[in-house]
Amino acid sequence: MKTLLPLNRFILWTVLYGTLTGSTALFAQGGNLHEQSEVYVAPTDPLVQQKLKTWGDQKFGMLIHWGVYAVPGIIESWQLCSEPWLERPEGISYNDYKKWYWNLSSVFNPVNFDPDSWAEAAADAGMKYVVFTTKHHDGFNMFDTQQTDYKITNGPFKNHPKANVAKYVFEAFRNRDFMIGAYYSKPDWHNQDFWWDKYATPDRNVNYDIRKYPEKWKSYQDFTYNQISELMHDYGSIDILWLDGGWVRPRETVTDEVRAWGAPIPEFSQEVNMPRIAAMARETQPGIIFADRTVHGPYENYQTPERKIPDTKLDHPWETCMTLGNNWGYVPNDNFKTSAEVIHSLVEVVAKGGNMLLGVGPQPDGLLPPDALPILAEIGDWLDQNAEAIYGTHAIDTYQDNKTWFTANDKETYAITLLETGKEVPKTISWSGKLPKKGSTLRLVSTGQKLSYTLNGTTVSVQIPSEVRKSAKAALAFSFKN
Repeated sequence: MKTLLPLNRFILWTVLYGTLTGSTALFAQGGNLHEQSEVYVAPTDPLVQQKLKTWGDQKFGMLIHWGVYAVPGIIESWQLCSEPWLERPEGISYNDYKKWYWNLSSVFNPVNFDPDSWAEAAADAGMKYVVFTTKHHDGFNMFDTQQTDYKITNGPFKNHPKANVAKYVFEAFRNRDFMIGAYYSKPDWHNQDFWWDKYATPDRNVNYDIRKYPEKWKSYQDFTYNQISELMHDYGSIDILWLDGGWVRPRETVTDEVRAWGAPIPEFSQEVNMPRIAAMARETQPGIIFADRTVHGPYENYQTPERKIPDTKLDHPWETCMTLGNNWGYVPNDNFKTSAEVIHSLVEVVAKGGNMLLGVGPQPDGLLPPDALPILAEIGDWLDQNAEAIYGTHAIDTYQDNKTWFTANDKETYAITLLETGKEVPKTISWSGKLPKKGSTLRLVSTGQKLSYTLNGTTVSVQIPSEVRKSAKAALAFSFKN
């Protein structure tokens, strides 16, 4: 086994992160957010349109960030990137840090990896699709790529029967009828054709001038194409190609909007040749959805606002990606959101016409964090009882009145009132805006029981039975005919 650093330095570093990771991670998240695009170009391929509709009906998915960064429990790959918003431990040079990080692959041995348990937890949470990180910006591959040796199947885990991690993750979720998404980072900081050792690595971008070394960039384009081709050809049916690293983009797509996001942008194009990749992917996986994040145009089939919900309803496909804790990957002692907080966000997202992708990072041993499991189960319990108000619904023009959000399908309108944690459920819940017709039936979705209500002008007031008030959690959903 390789030596990562002198042992005393490694122990010191690990202890430091055991006490400081939470605050450091919170600080660091400020510089790597992918903002929501302002421009949307609808796909014209009927197969893509149909798959987008199917995906849009799913509403809730799981995003799994997992890689060597789980070993020390740090914020994914980002501390390899030498940008001002990042912090690294004192007492270690940048070059030594990078050597230490790259060599985490020699100790990453997730012997408890059990993708079936992940899929079970996601299904129990009411999730319907998964996006799994096949490669993050650090270039470490969670699948058996033939393009590099920097991969999970080339370390201490290589003899495990499920060493080709992505294959077995996709299989486990596919067996539960999930839509399958492959996350792939367009930048690759381990690749000499992206971060070349000849030069320093000042930021997240390619660290040499592509105009001066076009053959080197062509080699990187081929590397990217070949890796995505492997995923498209060798890993079963893939529904979504979720491309991260939006700063790797054609120069002509860099607008004032993109500059305002604050990421450093070089004066040349970092195009990986998406037309070539897309043609291959669509030939192999007809109808596959591309989420080329923040890159306006034909390969951003849905938008991906990160850690935020748009201010208003949007009429094109979009997905809020947010974390269950403070971090995408596993960080010890992370602060998880409550089930009610997640449910409230999900309700708002769905009412505004979007999907929600919730990030859960597995531990370095291959298990999901134990503290996350009961939260996921509680979310699933609520969704089991209120499924019809969420799945397969669409946004309507009147989508909110204070703490009540509205969704609808072809037959029913749903009013979902968020409940305040720690407070008693009121005997009467009222809202304005979208009202049942006078004399029609209003039901409690979770039980199907008819509820008494009164109409007063533009307001409806619903009487909540005592047994409902005692058992209610997170939100109450009501339905009435359109």
